[in-house]
Amino acid sequence: MDAQQLVWKGAIPLQIHLHESEVTTLPPPPPLLVLAPRIGYLPLLVPQIRPHFSSALPPGVDTVWFEYKSLPLKWYIPTGVLFDLLCAEPERPWNLTVHFRGYPGNILIPCEGEDCVKWSFINSLKEAAYIINGNCKNVMNMSQPDQLELWRSVSNGDLEAYRQVSSKLKLGMIEDEYSINTNSITLKSQARSAETDVAGQVRTVRIPVRLYVWTINEDFEDLEDAPQIDSWDKISYLNRPFEILKEDNKCFTLSEAIKTLLPELFSPRNPGMEEERSKVVTENESTAPSEDTGVRTEDQGGRASASLDSQSLANLAEIKFVRIQGIEPRLDIPFSWVANNLMFPEYFIHVCVCVRVAQENSQ
Repeated sequence: MDAQQLVWKGAIPLQIHLHESEVTTLPPPPPLLVLAPRIGYLPLLVPQIRPHFSSALPPGVDTVWFEYKSLPLKWYIPTGVLFDLLCAEPERPWNLTVHFRGYPGNILIPCEGEDCVKWSFINSLKEAAYIINGNCKNVMNMSQPDQLELWRSVSNGDLEAYRQVSSKLKLGMIEDEYSINTNSITLKSQARSAETDVAGQVRTVRIPVRLYVWTINEDFEDLEDAPQIDSWDKISYLNRPFEILKEDNKCFTLSEAIKTLLPELFSPRNPGMEEERSKVVTENESTAPSEDTGVRTEDQGGRASASLDSQSLANLAEIKFVRIQGIEPRLDIPFSWVANNLMFPEYFIHVCVCVRVAQENSQ
């Protein structure tokens, strides 16, 4: 079984509780156990959840949303990423609370059902295509049946159907001579317009990366002692492509990629380090052309939140852990392997990073 198959089979056991304020029966309904696909989205579980709690709900119109330890969960972030980010010490089953009333519109953007999730996914796919190829024509020109089949394959966890339809997009990634994954040839063999320009000159390879950066000041030895994320203000949500010149022939590690993508926290300490990274470029803002899809995205333009922008370059930053697809890979693993094997269906690599930032003592 190749890495992509393992990624698509990944799931998280959830224990869903109905919030006590919405219980109208005695005894209250028992919690519901659900196996949630890592690459899926919480709103897609509503058809399984609603029948279980429907008899206990108060009258009114359903506006379903989820929370974890009083933190409303952002529905457009894949379920696996939410788990990796919010559970420093993995919790199984993951205890979530479901609400059918009182949608927190001041925290969460509206979600009217599966269509909203679908268009959010398509928007992310357009962004990834724009990063990789410099345009999103292949996604924009998808036929309606192919678009529906692509979404159906993701929502149903059907990898073979996904491979069939996604191959038409020609969104190949990066050559990976270090990978033992022989089944990823569909990514390696596709000719990409991003590799060479019309003059035949070598250009950059762009890898779409979505970073969730959690910065802390206090240190901890065990994950169970890590502070709780109780507000989204503590997370910097960034879109930043990782760029490599094809002529470099250098193996960039995961650690080097993260430090290059986060110059606010990992600035070069000397000119030698600056020269070493000069061939790798990070764009602070990269978005596909905006489309009127009826879904308002939130902070998806590569804008660092104030908590990250304000960090002094004199800070001392230490990576506490990195999580991608539920694993904490070694930081010396080739980033090309990560790109080819751990990406999500919309071609982004979602990286959860916990960084400890300690101020240098003033002299």
